[in-house]
Amino acid sequence: MKPASNPITPAGLAAMKARYDHLLGTERPEIVEIVSWAAGNGDRSENGDYLYGRKRMREIDRELAHLSRRMKAARVIDPAEQPDMSRAWFGATVTIADEDDDHRTITLVGDDEQDAGAGRIGWSSPMARALRGAAVGDLRQVRLPGGEKEWEVIAIAYAGHG
Repeated sequence: MKPASNPITPAGLAAMKARYDHLLGTERPEIVEIVSWAAGNGDRSENGDYLYGRKRMREIDRELAHLSRRMKAARVIDPAEQPDMSRAWFGATVTIADEDDDHRTITLVGDDEQDAGAGRIGWSSPMARALRGAAVGDLRQVRLPGGEKEWEVIAIAYAGHG
């Protein structure tokens, strides 16, 4: 089962929308107010509040545009509705072990919601690509910056299921 080019979990889309709403409804209006106030103070060429405010507004507008594009391209896939939960597909939480029997648990999520420190691996990352379709007991080779490494799939779970 091949997900859309920009799959995302329902929680990931909700977090992206919350960030968009916060920028548009809170941060941007605050910056507009600062810039308006600073513009009324005369010389803008040496006005730090004005210059910083304009710069921050451009950053916010860029992030809003980026989030808008990503949300439009996103295809929500609920991991709990995967048809084959015996294999590692989008949304799976996979426990793997290397040759030294070091275990790692990772969740395969959309690229916009990846956070390696929290164990959320982006769908298009080398590790996720190697694990796609794997079943418990499968060995998978992953090409990492330090070279090839082999991992064994120990367990597969989906949120809300065993």
